[in-house]
Amino acid sequence: MSERGLNTVSLAGHAATSPQFKNLYAEGMGLVEETATYLDGPGRQAAKVLPRMASVLYAAESMRLTTRLMQMASWLLLQRAVNNGEMTRDQVISEKSKVRLDGFNVDRAAPGWNELPEAFLDLIERSLRLQNRVALLDREVYRPQETQSFVNDNQNSVQAQLSLLHTAFGNN
Repeated sequence: MSERGLNTVSLAGHAATSPQFKNLYAEGMGLVEETATYLDGPGRQAAKVLPRMASVLYAAESMRLTTRLMQMASWLLLQRAVNNGEMTRDQVISEKSKVRLDGFNVDRAAPGWNELPEAFLDLIERSLRLQNRVALLDREVYRPQETQSFVNDNQNSVQAQLSLLHTAFGNN
């Protein structure tokens, strides 16, 4: 490994065990609860009046949304367990293999997409942003060689770290 690679700071690795993780955990679990409340209440009512194509898309996207959120919640619970000393890193790595953080993307060009309720679309977008942040954190913490090869391929390691931060936290 190059000397420059040894000096790269793993911001995500520190974030996974820092107080900021509590904020990410609360955000993730809050989004799970908010989504469940929406789907069981206002979302159910809104779905009843959707045109046929939008109704079918709503059902499919609801399943993708809940699956995406459950996968992220599983990862967050595992990370909290390792942070609290309830599980070892090796135990978490073994269990984490069952968690899928990639995929579950959406087709915004699908017929009926623009007819979906705005509150539902907001939940989807927020879940996708959270999924990207959790997936980046997962790669940084549990598969650093993938992140390191990205940094080594980049001529400017500061720019690479800024890109990682942008990916993790978006424009917000």
